[in-house]
Amino acid sequence: MKLHIPECTSPTAGVMSRLPETERMALGSLFWSQKNKTEASPYELKLIQVLFRHGARTPLKSIPDVLEAQWVPELLAAPAHTEIDYKVTDLQGGPRPPAPVEDSYRAKILTGGTYPGQLTTVGMQQLYDLGVRLRKQYIQEEPFLTPSFNPKEVYIRSTNIVRTIESAKCLVAGLFQQEQTGVVSILTDKAEKEILYPNYHGCKLLKQLIGPRWVGSSTLPDIAADLQSIQKALGVDPQQRLDFILIRDDMVARETHGLPLPTALENWRSLVEQRAVDMIYHIYEPSNRQNLQLCVGPLFDILLTNIENKIQGTTSTPDRKLFLYSVHDTTLMPCLMALGIFDMKWPPYAADITLELYQHRQTNQHYVKVSYIGQDQMIPGCSDVYCPLNEFKKAMAVYTLPDERYYALCDSVADHPKL
Repeated sequence: MKLHIPECTSPTAGVMSRLPETERMALGSLFWSQKNKTEASPYELKLIQVLFRHGARTPLKSIPDVLEAQWVPELLAAPAHTEIDYKVTDLQGGPRPPAPVEDSYRAKILTGGTYPGQLTTVGMQQLYDLGVRLRKQYIQEEPFLTPSFNPKEVYIRSTNIVRTIESAKCLVAGLFQQEQTGVVSILTDKAEKEILYPNYHGCKLLKQLIGPRWVGSSTLPDIAADLQSIQKALGVDPQQRLDFILIRDDMVARETHGLPLPTALENWRSLVEQRAVDMIYHIYEPSNRQNLQLCVGPLFDILLTNIENKIQGTTSTPDRKLFLYSVHDTTLMPCLMALGIFDMKWPPYAADITLELYQHRQTNQHYVKVSYIGQDQMIPGCSDVYCPLNEFKKAMAVYTLPDERYYALCDSVADHPKL
């Protein structure tokens, strides 16, 4: 029996029919690959957790004795498209706790009239843009999240510092395009209990172990020699307390906002970047497991608990799909070190570490995929980018600390001789 094949009238088919056979085959394979991209992945997304650094800000300190930048209030204006209806509470939904870190910033004023460490218009836009990127990924390309903010789906926690709170607000504005069901709650904890950054004030042992390494990092021979050279080039009094982390902070803040750099600093840019990272690597000392445990252990425990709760269904919020944590560079770096993916580069403003939980559609097995600034990461100890959950938990277990173990360790200073 002869089959009747109807004539294809689509424009694409018409073009295809007029092409030589080799080109038809090449185009055909291209269309096939595009079609395949839209077919269902064997992995079904179940949960997203994002740790993100705040956006660009005013410096924490200005380099002394050099040309000062004018940090004027106009640099902090909030764009209308970043505004949402939100409130800041403690972790239980009560009043926002006191904020001694923020108070310490507001005890000083930079040249130009603004406080140190404040999110700028540029920083607000950076977090809005990160929100737009997440929207494209989790709403437009894969319809996982509801297109408007839904408190049942989204949990937001921030350190109790204005720049991270405002960064969270801007990300949510970009992610949901200012569409919201109910007020957006941003949860914070009191300073002595904060676990979203290495807490030297709340954890006595961490202060004892890492405090001397902060002091000692500037006296390491190569770093000390370069610091002496740069102070001389900048004309900074040798008696001034200065280090590469402070220099980098002021330098990057100026560059990001188009403000003038001291001429001498322009020739030292790459060395400043390198030495600041060398310092932080010495401070956290990733080869010392306990240092990283005390820096990220409770945070890793929260991330793993969120995953377990989602899998087991043991949660009062079964519709939860997204956890957002608004944090700092000093959060991301020890996390990257503990995950084994630190690239020896300082995390830029608005950098993010994203953990996605998947379930395989055929086997029902669970997998975790980690990305950093939008790039998938291969975690040491994992057999694939889609890391089987048991392998991921094993890799994380080295550094994970439940609350009770963390606080017991923090208070165990008497058991550790002073360094």
